[in-house]
Amino acid sequence: MEFYNTRTQRIEPFTSSGEAVTVYVCGITPYDTTHLGHAFTYTTADILIRYLEYLGHQVNYVQNVTDIDDDILRKAKEMGENWQELGNRWTRHFIEDMQTLNVRPPDHFPRATDVIPQIIEMVQALLAAGVAYESGGNLYFHAADWPEFGKLSQIPHEEMLPTANERGNNPDDPHKRDPLDFVLWQARAEGEPAWESPWGNGRPGWHIECSTMAAHFLGETIDIHGGGYDLLFPHHECETAQVEAVTGQQPFGRYWLHTAMVEHEGAKISKSLGNLVMVRDLLEQYSPDALRIYLARHPYRQAWAHGQLELEKAAHWAERLTAAMTAVNSGHKLININPIQSRFQAALDQDLDTAMALASLLNLADEIIFRAENGYRVSEAQAALRQMAGVFGLRLDEAEPGVVIGWQTILKRFQ
Repeated sequence: MEFYNTRTQRIEPFTSSGEAVTVYVCGITPYDTTHLGHAFTYTTADILIRYLEYLGHQVNYVQNVTDIDDDILRKAKEMGENWQELGNRWTRHFIEDMQTLNVRPPDHFPRATDVIPQIIEMVQALLAAGVAYESGGNLYFHAADWPEFGKLSQIPHEEMLPTANERGNNPDDPHKRDPLDFVLWQARAEGEPAWESPWGNGRPGWHIECSTMAAHFLGETIDIHGGGYDLLFPHHECETAQVEAVTGQQPFGRYWLHTAMVEHEGAKISKSLGNLVMVRDLLEQYSPDALRIYLARHPYRQAWAHGQLELEKAAHWAERLTAAMTAVNSGHKLININPIQSRFQAALDQDLDTAMALASLLNLADEIIFRAENGYRVSEAQAALRQMAGVFGLRLDEAEPGVVIGWQTILKRFQ
């Protein structure tokens, strides 16, 4: 299996560093979820993890919840709602959508507020490493003190500040030594939640939250780090700098996998632009299998635009696959499924080519439907179809999703 590694900017063979493949995917900031861009990222990660398991790998998968940051507090204030209640409500919404889409639950689903002591320890370690400083009650990472800052994203230095400013950076913070420096810990502001620390009451910065959760649950070096392409800089760049500055281990992420942006109405789907296409709205008209197929038809590294005709085609494909699973044996001759299985695996082995793998599924479905009417025993082919469709999280003729129990256990923590 090989896929495009953002860190090296080339397609590379994948090898695990241990008995279990360790995977971290940046999770939601829980408000206004779940839009189509979210679904594209998390169903892509789901296919990757399911395929690794299909190949016989053990997987240890962490997906976080950014339950405390500027956006959450701003939204809670706008809604006149407690920030924790807001976060829990939207996290429940997200989990319910993931259950409906039959997405495999992560092995760990931590909130940022679950690891405050570990965050404080990491900030202390960054201070000791000489790459952080305290100013105005806040603590910052001094990007200029980390010579390799920028090595992950590989964007020109002159583009760093404008890009960071578009994605949450405050260049006018008077306490910073440099506008590109980013917050590790910020002093308590009036009316905001805060936690005790050696520097006074405050709360963590965004980037340190993910660095800490990834390192805490998966170790100093992880196999695969994923997320949307818009997180590459500054978020993933900052994550890398923080962990490697503390551990001295390189790289923090051995393979970086970024999903492309989904567009609607001529622009990237985003909360700030207000052009959201919500998964729950689509599920009122289309089955979960149809939506999973619709998403998987698009290569994960290519930006694409939401389209009604493609959704209709995906719904038709879902019907064909289900029809194949309900076909009845009509004889004893067997379908030779080996070539189709080989094409399916070859497609996913080549940079997770979900579109070609789906084509193999449809070929097998058509073969089953045709052969069932012409004297063939199709039960073995149907079993193979179910196994391969399972890599895509498709339920086919099964009435209930297979991931409910795991998600229900997680859901209890957000009541």
